[in-house]
Amino acid sequence: MKTIAILTAAGTGTRMGQDIPKQFIHIENKPLIVYTMEAFQNHPGVDAIIVVCLKGWQDILKAYAKQFNITKLKSVVLGGNTGQESIKKGVTEAHKYYPDDSIIIVHDGNRGLVSNEVISDALSTYNEFGNAVAAIPCTEAIYESEDQGLTGEKEIPRAKLFRTQTPHVWNLKMMLWAHREAKKRDITNMTATCSLMKELGETIHFSKGSEKNMKVTTIEDIDLFKAILHADRDKWLK
Repeated sequence: MKTIAILTAAGTGTRMGQDIPKQFIHIENKPLIVYTMEAFQNHPGVDAIIVVCLKGWQDILKAYAKQFNITKLKSVVLGGNTGQESIKKGVTEAHKYYPDDSIIIVHDGNRGLVSNEVISDALSTYNEFGNAVAAIPCTEAIYESEDQGLTGEKEIPRAKLFRTQTPHVWNLKMMLWAHREAKKRDITNMTATCSLMKELGETIHFSKGSEKNMKVTTIEDIDLFKAILHADRDKWLK
């Protein structure tokens, strides 16, 4: 049985407001997508990497993989018009090379600080329950707003709220089924695999996420990424 990481790197990064997509922005002389590829390259439980890439950047990504010795890179496939379509393309690509019982890890290409611990816990949760979605509890007070954030109308009990991240883990057979069902039911714009699976009636099991497993979408996020990259936890902390 093989474990394949599908990394989504097909977004245009409009919220970042830069001249190149966020996943290719250099942080400390290394593209963000390379940090993400390295995380799965260095995890002993991952056998191969497939990257779903933005059009026009495929050859650049392959060159980066060669430069930074990403030997697990199996394939680079062109992304779709939506997040759901891009994930489907990655899953279809995996099916060309691997059997139905293979384990698929879907991960955002711009979450470059995902740790071995988070990946391992996702795989452990998958082995126990059949799927895994990294998540962390909400610690802030959360409000509903009916006027685009001008006023807070209703507080939602935070004890019931969890913020999902990636990785998401399912087996390949289940992923293929989900995208076939999505086509049959005309479900077209689920940005996350967990959202699609929930829409199809599946129970979602949470694995351990991390505040450090951040998604880089803004300039401020790059500042935080750099800070986490150089953080050195005090030894006296338990």
